[in-house]
Amino acid sequence: MTHPLIDHRVLFVTGKGGVGKTTISAALAVLAASRGRRVLVCEVDAKGTLAAAFEAGPLRFEARTVHPGVSAMAMNTEDSLREYLRLYVRLPLVTRLGPLARTFDFVADAAPGVKEILTVGKVCYEVRERHYDLVVVDAAASGHIAGQLSAPWTINDLVQVGLVRDQTRWMTEILADPEQTGVVVVTTAEELPVVETIDLVGRLGATVPVRVAAVVVNRVLPELFTRKDELVFSALRQPEAVDALARQLAGGTKASARRAAQEDVTRVLDAAALAVALRRERAENLALLQDRLPAGLGTVLVPELFARSHGKRAVMQVAAALADELG
Repeated sequence: MTHPLIDHRVLFVTGKGGVGKTTISAALAVLAASRGRRVLVCEVDAKGTLAAAFEAGPLRFEARTVHPGVSAMAMNTEDSLREYLRLYVRLPLVTRLGPLARTFDFVADAAPGVKEILTVGKVCYEVRERHYDLVVVDAAASGHIAGQLSAPWTINDLVQVGLVRDQTRWMTEILADPEQTGVVVVTTAEELPVVETIDLVGRLGATVPVRVAAVVVNRVLPELFTRKDELVFSALRQPEAVDALARQLAGGTKASARRAAQEDVTRVLDAAALAVALRRERAENLALLQDRLPAGLGTVLVPELFARSHGKRAVMQVAAALADELG
């Protein structure tokens, strides 16, 4: 059994920097593979964070297995151009592109959508050729994803006839099909990521014919304390209560020991107050997000791990949390 989110052929995962989009990308790939799908996960920014998530060596343009059922690659403009020329122009290239690549870079800097089309084109090619059941793209951050996704339409406006026009036509058919393509926006329940997510979802809906499939809220804090607990904490903050607790903890009558115990009690109560304040603030931000999202667009909640684990262990934990949430 698979969830509709996993049933897509390609998922572009985006979000504000620092919200954990690479971990979510890797976890979605692991989850899909656990349900029998052949998955390619693609890193587009060449920062090496996807390789670190799988605790693998540096990724290259040629995909390789990083987990059972999951292959991974890193996007590279020159290698993508090389592959395009080999497949569609029938131009054999066995060495570096050299002057051609430099000319391409010059044109790409002048014309919008040219570099992006190689990234999107490579992804769409893998979808069209059915080399994998699902392609998960650790895509550009939220400030750049609209330009990346709109590249085929941008090129269509620039080029009216010819081979390039034909190539972008089938790309737009894949991207605009909500059964095949979806955008996953990753956020946290903090003020700035929530505001940026609301803006991004609205902007994508208005400017790019690619459907947002889900919003993943990462690192959601649990409700650790009840209102009754808060009343208890308030009572314990009274000086006489702090002193009584300190005497019990100190186990003696030395003033220095009591002072140290009082500091310990105060730190614990401060930590509890901080946990309550953070949970309340983020609950309000989450409610705002869910209220402002378009009707029918659901949120997927991933809990805070409260662990120092990184790399593949964290990916597996997030994949398990996604499995619980998606069913």
